[in-house]
Amino acid sequence: MAVFTHLTLGTNDLNKARSFYDSVLSKIGLKRIADLGDNGSIWGKETPSFFIVKPADGNPATVGNGVTVSFEAPDRCSVDAFYATALDAGARDEGAAGPRGWAPNAYAAYVRDMDGNKLAVYCFKPV
Repeated sequence: MAVFTHLTLGTNDLNKARSFYDSVLSKIGLKRIADLGDNGSIWGKETPSFFIVKPADGNPATVGNGVTVSFEAPDRCSVDAFYATALDAGARDEGAAGPRGWAPNAYAAYVRDMDGNKLAVYCFKPV
């Protein structure tokens, strides 16, 4: 049973965010499954799980201090591909792909998207 139904992040440039997330999320098996007109888009495997939206209150999207959205990757190669694709698409490095010592077999990468949202991608499978 999942703990969350979905996660949502805000954007100030929906077209740029759509392009970025189409590219990076495809590396871990997610696809855009719906658009919300000019307000946002939804990615997932079969069901909606990740939303990028313009804030409903009309104010600029801002970054949460201490917030990280972490995606599960099917394997370590997918972590590497997500990281490389994100950097090529304009993301900022927040931690190169590699082992993380806090959990057995943890392998991850961290980036910030163009709006400053912190993203991680993790694989917990052995090499």
